[in-house]
Amino acid sequence: MNRPLMLARLSLLWLVCITPAWGAPVAEGTEPPPPVNRVVWNKTPIPLRLTLNQERLVHFPAPVKIGVPSHLGAALSVQSVDGTVYLQTQTAFSPTRVQVQEIDSGRLYLLDVSADKHGGDNSPLTISAPRASATGSGTSALPPQDITSAEAQDPVDYVTLTRYAAQQLYAPARLIRDVPGIWPAQPPRQTPAPLVRGGAVEAIPIAAWRSRDYYLTAVRLRNLTDRPVILDPRHDLRGAWLSATPHHTRLLPRGDEADTTALYLISDRPFEENPPW
Repeated sequence: MNRPLMLARLSLLWLVCITPAWGAPVAEGTEPPPPVNRVVWNKTPIPLRLTLNQERLVHFPAPVKIGVPSHLGAALSVQSVDGTVYLQTQTAFSPTRVQVQEIDSGRLYLLDVSADKHGGDNSPLTISAPRASATGSGTSALPPQDITSAEAQDPVDYVTLTRYAAQQLYAPARLIRDVPGIWPAQPPRQTPAPLVRGGAVEAIPIAAWRSRDYYLTAVRLRNLTDRPVILDPRHDLRGAWLSATPHHTRLLPRGDEADTTALYLISDRPFEENPPW
C-alpha cells in the first residue's frame, strides 16, 4: 500500500473514532438537558412566564432573597438556594412585579412573573449583571447603605416609604414603579402580634421594606368583633414607632368585606427587633 493512501485511511479512522466524543447521539430513553436562557440585567424588568404545576429555575450571580407581593403569597411557591430561585404555581395569574435582592451587595432585580396553563418555554433562566468598573461606573457591589451616589444620599421620607408600601399591596401591577432607595427587607414572621390594645383587632405582619434609614412593616389588621372598630394609632397601638398609618381607620364588623385593612409601621429597626410588647 502506498504511503499517501495509508495516511488517508488513518486520517479517516481517526475522525471516526473521535466523532462520538464530539457529537454522539443521545442514547435512547435519555432526555437531553434543557437549554439555558441568558439575560443581562439592565434595569429593565425581566418577563418570566411560568407553566402551571411545573417548576422553573432562575439563576442569579449571588444568593438572593425574594419580595413576593402579598396577593401571590398563597399562589406562588418560591425557594432561594445559593443564588438559584425555584418557582412553581398551580394558579394562573397575570404579570406581577416581583423584587429580587442580592443578600450581600443589595443589588435589586425586577421580574414580571406570570403563569398560565401553556406557559411555553420552561427552561432555566440565568440572569447576569454587569460588573462595576474601577472608575465606579456600572452597578456598585457595596451594600445599599454604603452607596455614595447622589441618588442614595437623598433620604426617603415617611410619606414616600408609606406610599410605596401601599402601592405594593393595593395598586395594579402595571402601576407599580421601582423607587430608588427602597428595597425589600427580610420578610417578618406572619404570626399574630399583640400590636393593637384591647384584643378586638388581630394584627399579622405580612411584608417589609426598608430605605437607608428606616424600616417599614405592613401589618394586616382584621376586626374580630361583631361591631365596627375605629382605629386611633396614637392610643391603640403598642410599641415605639416613628410613624403609624392605617390604610383605613374604620373596620366594619367581622365577616364584612371591609373588616380588614393594612397598617404601615415605620421604625429604625426591623419589626422583630422592635416588638410591640
